Amino acid sequence: MMQKHIIFGIHPVLEALRSQKPIDKIQILKESDNTQELLNLAKELHVKVSFVPHQKFRKYQSKNHQGVVAFMAPIDFADFEATIENALDKNPEALFLLLDGVTDVRNFGSILRTAESAGVSAVIVPQQGSARINEDMVKTSAGAIFNIPLCKVNHLKDAIYFLQAHEVKLIGASEKSNQSLFDANIQKPAALVMGSEGFGIHHSIIKMLDHTYHIPMKGKTQSLNVSVAAGLFLYELVR
Repeated sequence: MMQKHIIFGIHPVLEALRSQKPIDKIQILKESDNTQELLNLAKELHVKVSFVPHQKFRKYQSKNHQGVVAFMAPIDFADFEATIENALDKNPEALFLLLDGVTDVRNFGSILRTAESAGVSAVIVPQQGSARINEDMVKTSAGAIFNIPLCKVNHLKDAIYFLQAHEVKLIGASEKSNQSLFDANIQKPAALVMGSEGFGIHHSIIKMLDHTYHIPMKGKTQSLNVSVAAGLFLYELVR
């Protein structure tokens, strides 16, 4: 049975996985039995699974959950490769956005709102380590999430390799860069990579980028909210 993007029970969740439904994550009650097939399939499809205590399942006590709950994304993710190729066919100067470790739902929603307004062709996120698509994100994005392709990939490195193979320049936001964003002369098509507020872009991904830039800070504050920083970068890129 399904209630507001939630699927309850082992067999319904298995069927959702088999039919490639956009499942964001699965929670399994600790000490639950008969879940090995589900675990194997979730691993194969790169769906995040977590084991949770009984307290987490109390709110589902009226449901026949069998110790398994799956959360579906309220949107369908776009096919990554087809989306990129279609965007480049339509616009040789397309702009893409990759989010590396942005886990705050409201920041994510704000970034989507800005990205759609700036004409970004697609937003790409990794299978794990990103904010869960939920009603709060939809609200914060002001509905922009329904107007911009959102792609989920197994690893951002794979997405970067694909973009580079299509001659897309990879740009990163990094406060450690010695190049100012306002001095940048970026050729498009381009893809902007934004990292988390706490850790920035992963080091292994930074090494793959063509250029990194920082936002000049005039005051005592040395960093910006990631959604604000993304807005500055995106509009500088389309200026």
